[in-house]
Amino acid sequence: QVRLVESGGGFVQTGGSLELSCAASGSVFRPNTMGWYRQAPGKQRELVASMSSGGRTNYADSVKGRFTISRDDAKNTVSLQMSSLKPEDSAVYYCRIDRAWPRDTTWGQGTQVTVSS
Repeated sequence: QVRLVESGGGFVQTGGSLELSCAASGSVFRPNTMGWYRQAPGKQRELVASMSSGGRTNYADSVKGRFTISRDDAKNTVSLQMSSLKPEDSAVYYCRIDRAWPRDTTWGQGTQVTVSS
């Protein structure tokens, strides 16, 4: 099993920056994909960015050019650097890991990001 703990959420003004971090512990087998999802009130959870253990990245169109995902496999962490934040980026951000074997998905508990206009 894997446990994910997120940190770094908070309150920021429009145009500001925040960095989210997620630390994985337990059986963090590779290959895997680690990523960030978000869910705003009344909306479905959506992918923000993900990164495979092979280095392949995937970003939502709405964050391309503003957010950067990175990972440190030695520390089993994944980070999301967010810049030029907009009010529509406000949401609970969740860390997620998808393991190839055993094939499963684990979510973190979520961290709130609020961007004021």
